Amino acid sequence: MQKRSIDSKIVVSEVVWPHKANIAGNMHGGEVMKIMDSTAYASSRRYANTNTVTARVDELEFHLPIFIGDLLTCTAQVVYVGKSSMQVKVVVEVESLECVGACRRNRALTAYFTMVALDENGKPTLVPELIIETDEEKLAYEEGKERYERQKFKK
Repeated sequence: MQKRSIDSKIVVSEVVWPHKANIAGNMHGGEVMKIMDSTAYASSRRYANTNTVTARVDELEFHLPIFIGDLLTCTAQVVYVGKSSMQVKVVVEVESLECVGACRRNRALTAYFTMVALDENGKPTLVPELIIETDEEKLAYEEGKERYERQKFKK
């Protein structure tokens, strides 16, 4: 069985409320990571058509702070698959809702989540082969393969 990467694309948006921020008004990193993990789960679950769990998070990189009142948009998409695992690229963009005029989203965080597909007994199970359709998807797949190989040889 094969599937397209676009079939795994999930977009989640939410406004940052004070209970998710520190006293200075910055969103807690752990709160952002929780949203990212949930979005990666939804993406991998949709792709694999079965339960998935987070096995690792690579290259979590904070680019910009996120403040109370900002609109956070989290996008996740499967970019590489192995036998039972998938790499999901997760991008968080932030937009000030107080901006007047030409406001735009800015990248706040990026990360790669490795998600493992599980069968009904909680054991790793095969995932569909990834169909590559664009040059961008091919590049993302090759980068994912390199990350996978680096991690495999570290063990």
